[in-house]
Amino acid sequence: MSDLPDLIVIRGRGRVSALGTDAAAYATVSSAPFQTQADGSHSLPVARLPATAETAVATLQRSHPAYRQLDRTVLLALLAARQATADAGWNPEATPSTNQHPITTNHQPALTVSIGSSRGATGRLEQFHADFLADGAVAAAASPLTTLGNVASWVAFDAGSHGGAALSHSSTCSSAFQALGNAVAWLRAGMATRFLAGGTEAPLTDFTLAQMHALGIYSTFPAADWPCRPGAGRPSTFVLGEGAAVFALEKATAASLASERHTNEPIFVLEGVGFGFEAIASKTGLSSDGQHFQQAIRQALHQANRRPADVDAVVLHSPGTPAGDASERVALRAVFGDELPPLLSNKWLLGHTLGASAALSLDFALHVLATKQWPTAPFATDLAQAAPRPIRRILINAAGFGGNAASVLVTQL
Repeated sequence: MSDLPDLIVIRGRGRVSALGTDAAAYATVSSAPFQTQADGSHSLPVARLPATAETAVATLQRSHPAYRQLDRTVLLALLAARQATADAGWNPEATPSTNQHPITTNHQPALTVSIGSSRGATGRLEQFHADFLADGAVAAAASPLTTLGNVASWVAFDAGSHGGAALSHSSTCSSAFQALGNAVAWLRAGMATRFLAGGTEAPLTDFTLAQMHALGIYSTFPAADWPCRPGAGRPSTFVLGEGAAVFALEKATAASLASERHTNEPIFVLEGVGFGFEAIASKTGLSSDGQHFQQAIRQALHQANRRPADVDAVVLHSPGTPAGDASERVALRAVFGDELPPLLSNKWLLGHTLGASAALSLDFALHVLATKQWPTAPFATDLAQAAPRPIRRILINAAGFGGNAASVLVTQL
């Protein structure tokens, strides 16, 4: 257990992705969960929500009149946050009705919310702009529905928060861990007692797909042939996905957690959140030795008072681009030496969900900690198929355009 006097505990979690909303879906994958989407003259593989999750999103959107106008990015965050609060047992009856503003009950402290998203309300922004180009008119709701702060504020509303802060973060693909780091700082400082933190992204629009394709990194493998292949080398196998993951966080002491160990429920502690930054000339590139990764990993380990040898596995950022994959592995060898911990990834199942990817990677890490199992990739890669020792502590990496990286260390008590 960490030597820090205050421990940050993950009380609940929720997710939605190409595998749906069930955490156990990782154990039942039998075929590539990708679909094909047309982008002008190209047909590209994407990691879109399955039908069951689409039904859940549609039901949520109909549950409140105001929700019918929300962007898909916001709706995915609401869906994941509802799961997280229910999993934590936090005031589930506070979901707002159509005729009453949500009020936090007296016995429940106000929730604080911090949500990361790289692009925010992508679909609504593009639609409002298309409408403007078509007829010169702009809807009155265009601005409030497309600001980045719109994401966290709706999560707070839906969670029944009254008086708690609602913070939105955007730092490209590490946005969710920026939100998580903010949550940890607030909790340890006593500025909040309960926190919902995570990331969300719904970028599967024609324009966003065209942007990703223009970078020259998009996978050429068909949707049914595992098109996203982190750690497989060349060619590039980047695939865009959508999804969200949100976590219910509280501060606790080691003594209070010791009394909970008699239960069968796993106890997850967020031990460290580290950040790394590089001033690089190419805002879409990164250094060959991943200096930002190295800084973020070392900071997370230092914050948790842990050594590299204490890490049992690493969930990679590894987007399936040769340069990005290689840079992260060089950084890992700089920290861990030539004998790396088992390398894991969920992007070959979920695609790259941009601002939600770090949160979904953390959710995957918690699944591995709880079950001691993970699906193995059906293609040649350096991703681990087994671990030499029991996995109790996992490092999770994330990185984004502009030379930023973030690492989280999580352990199961």
